[in-house]
Amino acid sequence: MKTANGNTSVMDMFEKGKVLKICAPMVRYSKLAFRSLVRKYNCDICFTPMIVAADFLRSIKARDSEFTTNERDRPLIVQFAAHDAQSLADAACAVAPFSDGVDLNCGCPQRWAMSAGYGACLINKPELVKDMVRHVRNQVDNPNYTASIKIRIHKDLRQTVDLCQKAESAGVSWITVHGRTTEERHQPVHYDAIKTIKDSVSVPVIANGDIKYLRDVELTHELTGVDGVMAARGLLANPAMFAGYEDTPLQCIWDWVDISVEQGTPFTCFHHHLIYMLERVSSQPERKVFNSLSSTSAVIDYLQNTYGSPSAKMTLQWTAVALFLYVEIGVIVILCLPFISARRWQSIFQLRIWSWMSRFWNKVFLTMIIILIVLFLDAVREVRKYSSKEHGADAKLQPNMFDHLHMKLFRAQRNLYISGFAVFLWLVMKRLITLINQLASASGTTAALQAQAENANQTAEKYMKDNELLKQTLMEGRGDRATAEGMDLLRNEVEKLKEELKTSGDGLKKSHSEADVMKKQMEGLAREYDRLLKEHQELQNLQDSGNKKED
Repeated sequence: MKTANGNTSVMDMFEKGKVLKICAPMVRYSKLAFRSLVRKYNCDICFTPMIVAADFLRSIKARDSEFTTNERDRPLIVQFAAHDAQSLADAACAVAPFSDGVDLNCGCPQRWAMSAGYGACLINKPELVKDMVRHVRNQVDNPNYTASIKIRIHKDLRQTVDLCQKAESAGVSWITVHGRTTEERHQPVHYDAIKTIKDSVSVPVIANGDIKYLRDVELTHELTGVDGVMAARGLLANPAMFAGYEDTPLQCIWDWVDISVEQGTPFTCFHHHLIYMLERVSSQPERKVFNSLSSTSAVIDYLQNTYGSPSAKMTLQWTAVALFLYVEIGVIVILCLPFISARRWQSIFQLRIWSWMSRFWNKVFLTMIIILIVLFLDAVREVRKYSSKEHGADAKLQPNMFDHLHMKLFRAQRNLYISGFAVFLWLVMKRLITLINQLASASGTTAALQAQAENANQTAEKYMKDNELLKQTLMEGRGDRATAEGMDLLRNEVEKLKEELKTSGDGLKKSHSEADVMKKQMEGLAREYDRLLKEHQELQNLQDSGNKKED
């Protein structure tokens, strides 16, 4: 979905019957690295942490530290805390080229925020909220850029409905409702209130509160009919929640390690996220030990010793490539067995099942070559990435990254060797099968020639015996009877030779007649060619004369 360039809008994601899964704005936590992680596990939309609009506009340092993103960080909604319309509009204009919408925080219950005029105190100022939404709509030069609000509910729900309807009249894109009042913290969520708000407005409504498992998403949708569900603490404890995992999978933990090391996440943030992820799957003594760790290398060592090293594990695709490599080796060994002849292999290849498979052989061969070469090039890219001077310099500046980078380099090199040998052996196997077929064909041709030679030798021996017998009869015979017998044998041999000569003559006449026919056809073609050449020359002369007249 194209969202940052203004061609399409986040609003296109709201489809009837579909429940969007959204990562909530969390101070200190929902930053770029964590957003990159949850996007790998079916999160549809991510929010930035809440940013105070006035500070963001006033300080370059605040802008650099509070708002970081990249081209893969989409769709992205930037949440601001503001108490005047123009500050919010100016902040929205500043981030509009790098995001897909802004959200006004009207739900933060913290005292400092409310005392400064931010957060949940705005739910009691519906006209101000309406004005702020309208300013963003009017001043951001992108009609597809969204302007949303995140609110808490009033004790008197009619006030909340009035607030939402006024925001809708100002052009709000959607409304996120945390189903608790400002005073409530861990009390049950008021799903009936969320449903009432959903029924009172026509814009999409997103529910927030107590989303800890994927089943809670479906349950909330059934109870309220909302268009999306936003999770905060549930995603902190299990970033793979939206992908259906009950607890944080080991792969997700290692994904977080990879992303954090790659993006240079500060250790405190890196460590705190892992504390949340491991809370459900580790015992209290284990959590006590893990919480006391103070360096990235110590954390990685602990994860390797407790849950296993990722370098010892392979992804599904590389496991498949390694298995394919072993199969290739086995097939080549079997094809090279000395006691199975080439002609025997050819007879095996001519079985019905192989004849059926041979129709697809070339396509399968080319497909596997392309797949293996793509994997090989990907492995080359990984090796170059983790052996680059840039990563080496980073490892020197941050020694606790060295072990992890070395592990990643080892895994990339292993994948390079696997894919390279797989490509090589696939070509060798193809060539080996071709050579076996050629050897079997040559062997068959040799056997046929030997049989013909043996037949010729037997015929020659027969004629030699007949000639010897004829000579003996002529030389040793006495009287007219012997001469007659000799003459009869000679006459029979002559008759045989005449028949063979007649057969050869008929064949020769047939060849001559065919040659004459071909000769006549060639002469006819030659005459036709001369006639066409003559006509072409006449047309060329007419064209030249016409061109001269025009000149």
